[in-house]
Amino acid sequence: MHVCLLSPLSNLDPAALEAAMAAAQANGCDHVVLPNPFAQDPQGRLADPAADDAAGDAQLQQWLALAQQHGLKLLVDLRIDEIGGGSRLLEEHPHWFRARTSALPDPRAQRAAPDIAEGRFAYAEEGAGLAQWWSVRLRDWLRRGLAGFRVLQPQRVPATLWRSLIAEVQTQVPAAAFLAWTPGLGLAALRSLRGAGFDAAFSSLAWWDGRGSWFFDEDVALRSLAHRVIATIDPDAPSDAPPPLQRTQRVRLAAAFGDAWAIAEPTALPAPTDTDADEAPTIPVETTHDLRLRPLLRDGALTAVAVEPLGAAHWLVLLNSDRDHLLPVPGAALLRLLGDSEALLSDQGEPIQGDQGGTLEAGEVRVYRSVPARPVLAAARARTPADVAAAAARICIEAVTPSVDDGRFPVKRTVGDRICVEADAFCDGHDRVAVALLWRAADARTWSTAPMRALGNDRWRGEFPLERLGRYEFRIEAWRDIFATTHADLEKKRAAGTLLAVDVQEALAQVEAARARSRGALNARLKAILARITRSDDPSARAEILLEPGTAEAMARADDKPFRTEYPMTFRVEAERRGAHFSSWYELFPRSQSGDLARHGTFDDVIARLPHIRAMGFDVLYMPPIHPIGEKNRKGRNNAVTAQPGEPGSPYAIGSADGGHTEVHAELGGLDGFRRLRTAAAAQGLELALDFAIQCAPDHPWLREHPDWFTWRADGSIPYAENPPKKYQDIVNVDFYAGGAVPELWNALRDAVLFWINEGVHLFRVDNPHTKPFPFWEWLIAEVRGRHPQVVFLSEAFTRPKPMYRLAKVGFSQSYTYFTWRQHKAELQDYIEELNAGTPRECFRPHFFVNTPDINPVFLQQSGRGGHLIRAALATTLSGLWGMYQGFELCEATPLAPGKEDYLDSEKYQLRVWPERAPGDIVDEITRLNLLRRQHPELQSHLGTRFYLAHNDQVLYFGKFLDDAHLARSRSLVLVAISLDPYAAQEVQIEVPLWELGLPDHASVAVQDLWDGHAFAWHGKQHTIRLDPSRPFSLWRLRAGATS
Repeated sequence: MHVCLLSPLSNLDPAALEAAMAAAQANGCDHVVLPNPFAQDPQGRLADPAADDAAGDAQLQQWLALAQQHGLKLLVDLRIDEIGGGSRLLEEHPHWFRARTSALPDPRAQRAAPDIAEGRFAYAEEGAGLAQWWSVRLRDWLRRGLAGFRVLQPQRVPATLWRSLIAEVQTQVPAAAFLAWTPGLGLAALRSLRGAGFDAAFSSLAWWDGRGSWFFDEDVALRSLAHRVIATIDPDAPSDAPPPLQRTQRVRLAAAFGDAWAIAEPTALPAPTDTDADEAPTIPVETTHDLRLRPLLRDGALTAVAVEPLGAAHWLVLLNSDRDHLLPVPGAALLRLLGDSEALLSDQGEPIQGDQGGTLEAGEVRVYRSVPARPVLAAARARTPADVAAAAARICIEAVTPSVDDGRFPVKRTVGDRICVEADAFCDGHDRVAVALLWRAADARTWSTAPMRALGNDRWRGEFPLERLGRYEFRIEAWRDIFATTHADLEKKRAAGTLLAVDVQEALAQVEAARARSRGALNARLKAILARITRSDDPSARAEILLEPGTAEAMARADDKPFRTEYPMTFRVEAERRGAHFSSWYELFPRSQSGDLARHGTFDDVIARLPHIRAMGFDVLYMPPIHPIGEKNRKGRNNAVTAQPGEPGSPYAIGSADGGHTEVHAELGGLDGFRRLRTAAAAQGLELALDFAIQCAPDHPWLREHPDWFTWRADGSIPYAENPPKKYQDIVNVDFYAGGAVPELWNALRDAVLFWINEGVHLFRVDNPHTKPFPFWEWLIAEVRGRHPQVVFLSEAFTRPKPMYRLAKVGFSQSYTYFTWRQHKAELQDYIEELNAGTPRECFRPHFFVNTPDINPVFLQQSGRGGHLIRAALATTLSGLWGMYQGFELCEATPLAPGKEDYLDSEKYQLRVWPERAPGDIVDEITRLNLLRRQHPELQSHLGTRFYLAHNDQVLYFGKFLDDAHLARSRSLVLVAISLDPYAAQEVQIEVPLWELGLPDHASVAVQDLWDGHAFAWHGKQHTIRLDPSRPFSLWRLRAGATS
């Protein structure tokens, strides 16, 4: 249906009307709409529909003749909700109407006579009378040759009356068309017209700007009402009002959105041209009657709409509502949103395929036909025979935890832990399943097993202990538990009173089958149960015995595990020693311990400092490389490229004529001196950690003995190491995949580690491991820990998160972190929460170093004593692993230059002198923090950290728990509040997490100040605290169930 709406002006001049009809025909219209020829007011109300109007009849006949001459069907406007106030119909049936005047009331003048009569359609009797009268009148007009009516204000007459009126008319004149004029009606009005029987309704495309969602809501409502006709022009709009969309855009959209459209006053439009004809997209007419519009994308000026006819290929309509600019077409996104399409083709054959979308011209409307995606069919060789499919696992086991990359790497735990294993396990139907956990130490031949318990929602849990140091393995298996299913069914039937003898007989047969396949004591036990059952003929008594716990336990032991399924992956656990997850490291350069800048320090000088280090509460003494230092390209003071005579050079330039990675620098005291230090440290309760740096000075013996372990330039030189912008002219790197490197280099590096293990070193801080191949580390750590599971590797990898986590996966027990650069509340909280969740939780142990010889944090450079206390408190309370480099306790943070992270007079290139104490130091505070860590297990891991509400961005406030099961095991927690402001005191209102202890918000709780030892009570959960830079932190232990 293509409709042309002619304005009232066209019917005054026969020549103009004939021209309009000719233009309508030329524009492809098959219907024209004219105002009603009988007398009416500007709002379309008929003055007197009951009157005989000869002039109107004559004009109607003239219009019909013109329409027939141009092959058009004539429709006229019809409004029945109101008529003129002087109508004869009102005089004859006054009870059908409510008369009113359109004039404004004026108390000074006589009351105006009614000029409008509003039909009382809402009343049953009056409405039925009006409908009957109008049906007669409309049939009379239709018999004169009218094709139908454009119904104005249709929503003002109930749908039920419209339905009866239209049905009555079409019984006599079946071809009569009733078109509801609905543009601008709200959704409620449109929905009220459902079932009214209209043949068509008009959309509001002329009002649409190409973006609003209301157009699609209206489209849905119209399609449930009648056949939708798209009005491209608003005939009632002011002539000087610019339309939201251009004419060309509206024409193309109307043609694309359906085969029914309406235009107005074609004589006011340009004559049709070939270009106009091309504007209309090629849409199969037979597919446009039953379709829907689905908006895909509305992004700025770009609107994409899918037109989806039932049972036919879809097409895509793109609109650029920007009249001044081109728009790129997001081809891949449109194909994904459209769905089920392999490509899109325009009328000109231009495709959208993959990312190739092209551009839309300014104001362009483009239509694409979808090319249905071709199905991918399985090759015959890829099809599975039914007997093979039937042999597949029937029990589903999923979501096993803990795991790292679904078992590709081991999870990390500590000896003495109990591993809590969970998994989803279920089967088809309603049968019960049994699930078992199997585990063993890696060197054991047999598996231990224990049943897993159901948690609900097909989740199962089991536990096993880590009793030895080293690697463990665990598996999960499940099977259909036939007797458990029978047991549950018997219980339900007995409770419901529906238990039958045959139910008991089936259960009895299962017990007999179990007895037949069992041996020894179990056979005898089942035989005794059967004997008890068979003594009674009463089904209830027999069921009682079958439901006994002893029967269920014996049947579980005799279970032959039908459809037994094992998860395809064997999971691994690294059970490491306590020091792998809890320790405090102190780093120093042995050569700076003499107390005299003129004398190179020795291991014996370090021995003299051990009591002080241990008194501060440290567990580990860590030293940078202790090997011979290269002479070639030796660095000088403050990283000078050339060393002056007598300058010691960097210990990271490993190797000289005196040896390499298995030798000790002679000025330190040689290997004998190292052994004395090791013995003395052990006597103090300190463990030594060495730096394992895989790099060489240019005069390392390996370059002479194994040149095929390195990469050489074409001129015979070897490139020095770089980490832009840093340059290490005194260091060259090995090439792990050089011609002679595999396996000789790999074995040599492993043997170097084993050498130091034989010298009593079990802690290795590895320098820059992220610059060496991951397969190498996975192999080396497995080689070492397989022989010496007490060994711990600390990764010094300041790089991207994923490489850092990968190093943890391949075997590193601990890792340096981004903690050094996390200074603000939000970033600290986000980082700790990241480490407490997902994969990092299972394998990544963060080691919070507050400073290193390479990293003098800018925060410490600017914040003095208060800043050093803040960082010490953060490191010691947030992680079980923390470390510091000598000088931190003295608040030494002088930079090489403002904003640089290098220390002035760095020990990496010269000797230093360090006193044990200095004015304003924080030795006592570090000692106290280390003591609290040892006394309170909650502070011995980063796991179990939860952050709570503190109304101050300068205060980090959190709780520490033993583990995730703290509520079941403990009624206490440690709370920590740390000010991040090193300059000023901070007050903050905190929320005490009473709910964590199972207490209501108004409860009282016993509190112990862990720093001062004071005991008191907090009442309720809101409290205010004050933190001062002289002690910018507080620690409390809370206990439920008691108050001070």
